[in-house]
Amino acid sequence: MTTVHVIRRALRIGAAEYRTIYTWRTWLSAWFVRVLTQVAFFALVGRMLHSPEQTRFLLVGNAVMLAAMGGIFAVNMVSSERSIGTLPLFAASPTHPAVVLSARGAYMIADGTVSSVGALLVSAWLFRVPLAWTQLPTVTVLVVLVAWSAYCFGTFVGGLLLGFRSVQTIATNVCLVGLMTLCGANVPLSAYPGPLRWVSAVLPTTHGILGVRLALSGDLAAASAQGAWELLVGAGWLAVCLLSFTRLVRRGRRLGTLDFAT
Repeated sequence: MTTVHVIRRALRIGAAEYRTIYTWRTWLSAWFVRVLTQVAFFALVGRMLHSPEQTRFLLVGNAVMLAAMGGIFAVNMVSSERSIGTLPLFAASPTHPAVVLSARGAYMIADGTVSSVGALLVSAWLFRVPLAWTQLPTVTVLVVLVAWSAYCFGTFVGGLLLGFRSVQTIATNVCLVGLMTLCGANVPLSAYPGPLRWVSAVLPTTHGILGVRLALSGDLAAASAQGAWELLVGAGWLAVCLLSFTRLVRRGRRLGTLDFAT
């Protein structure tokens, strides 16, 4: 079986898994209402400050963060492989485990993208925040990059925590809060000291959020440059993820500990 066949089947399994979680009705009435409320909460902070600029800043930043949130949930997906007994099977197969995991969880990227763009459109209408709708295709591409890079990061973190299932939920929340704090969703990057800005530059979401802000302001050239940086950051986390899973599998094979903490 070629890698392409493995990816195709993993995508089908992931889609089937997602259909057991949501129907379109429950997605709209439960999940989408929840994320829309999250964006509205931060936009209301800007409204309380009587600042249209702050309202727009917070609304856009937190709408894009929804894409990252979908990707970060990969932390829990990776850890579940050990509990259901599939990790040793991944290790025994000729296909790299990271390939299967990346394809099987691709629905998280799609869900994060739809949630983010949908919440951006609806919340902007609710709060009467003017946006350049002609830039929506560019914004969508940037949101996809955010979801993908966050997914690569989340998969890497999930692999690190395979032997520590009790802290995985905490780690997911720490990652989400950390990205919301450091990546410019709620505070301009210029407000941070130099060392924190360096950390922000190598985290997923940072360049994507900045790119979306630039695209909605009409600066497509600068937005494209930020999109390229987001792509580069995601590729870096993907490379680290592949290396970490390779080490995990090799060690597990050698010690026979893939069913336990490695």
